[in-house]
Amino acid sequence: MKTIIKSILVVAVMLGTYTGYASETLNVLPTTKLVNAGDNISVTNASGELIFSGRIKHTGYITKFFDFSQLKDGIYKVEIGKAFEIETLNIKVKNNGVALIADSQEKIFKPVIRTEDGQLIVSKIALDSNKMDVKLYFEDELIHTETVEGRENIINRVYRLDKTHRGNYSAVIKTNDRVYVKNFSL
Repeated sequence: MKTIIKSILVVAVMLGTYTGYASETLNVLPTTKLVNAGDNISVTNASGELIFSGRIKHTGYITKFFDFSQLKDGIYKVEIGKAFEIETLNIKVKNNGVALIADSQEKIFKPVIRTEDGQLIVSKIALDSNKMDVKLYFEDELIHTETVEGRENIINRVYRLDKTHRGNYSAVIKTNDRVYVKNFSL
């Protein structure tokens, strides 16, 4: 009877050990990047061709929503667009295995553009770039252009708009080689 219990115990320990090693050989993205409902994801290949673009419908890990191992061998750029920032990372796919390329993760901070009581308020965390080009349009006509540079970690600019000029406005902000547009009305 003792021999059977010892044999069962040895088999249980061995299965536990094998199970522990088996989980280390999974070919998954070695990052558990959490994404939230409403975030945007885009995947581009090395030549800049868009492979996938979509909006995340549920909160969870990125590997749950997109199976990177199904892509052809190569290097891909993944962008996760959040409310005030864009996270980018590069991955390498080879033989259905996915690996994060070291030191490829970066954050790009988006400008925050809002209107309040006839004012246009533009703010940006300037950890990645301390310069932004601002263009203001009224009814598709350029009314103001400016390059705003900051020496601090935050760039702020407030534009007072004439409340008597009712109509459609557009603010076009260029920073980090990207363009952000905010359309609004007074």
